[in-house]
Amino acid sequence: MANLVAIHQPNFFPWLGYFDKIRRAEIFVFLDDVDYPRSGSSGMGSWINRVRLPIQGHAQWVTCPIKRLARGQSILAAQIDDGQPWRKKMIRTLQVNYRKAPQYEHAMDFLSSLIESAEGNLAAFNMSVIRAIAERIGVSARFVRQSELTSEGQATERLISLVKAVDGCAYLVGGGAKGYQDDDLIRGAGIDVVYQHYVPKCYGSPDRFLPGLSVIDYLMHDGRPLSEAFPDRS
Repeated sequence: MANLVAIHQPNFFPWLGYFDKIRRAEIFVFLDDVDYPRSGSSGMGSWINRVRLPIQGHAQWVTCPIKRLARGQSILAAQIDDGQPWRKKMIRTLQVNYRKAPQYEHAMDFLSSLIESAEGNLAAFNMSVIRAIAERIGVSARFVRQSELTSEGQATERLISLVKAVDGCAYLVGGGAKGYQDDDLIRGAGIDVVYQHYVPKCYGSPDRFLPGLSVIDYLMHDGRPLSEAFPDRS
């Protein structure tokens, strides 16, 4: 399908479903100029600055701390709090929990270099990581930042505006987004709606597989291009 566009916030070391979305799209827009999403006990935790990894066999949060933002500030404004030794802590977490993983040696150097990046802006850090991992696992799209485009409106109207801004003909919807946008409004704007329908597939040893973990887990236990590991996109 010509000019299939995916739009997603720049998440922190996201899961494989995120990279499957990149794999399917022709144009991938990083939604970086919207309000920073808030959840968690501190009100600052979200997929933008944390992700789940298996720690002692259980999926637990690993977090990149950020400096406090006032409500209404955008993802673009989020700055990493390097007053906390999170980079060293995250690398140590990977060393302790993945040292027996089959691709540990191969993946660890690559991941350490990403984690140790001096980039202090969270959105820029995440987008750099996503681009590097996408290249490593053989998925590609034309990456564009929302903040570099002219768009207008809120919610579904914003999505329509962004798709049109990159000359898209169709909008790729992730499974978790169903119900958050008005499909009829999108179609009425002359844009097709395509659902991703991603289903997590096992990799590595089935007895330790946990769905929904960071792509880090995939790199440690498999790491092949996704077209080799999962040739069937359905």
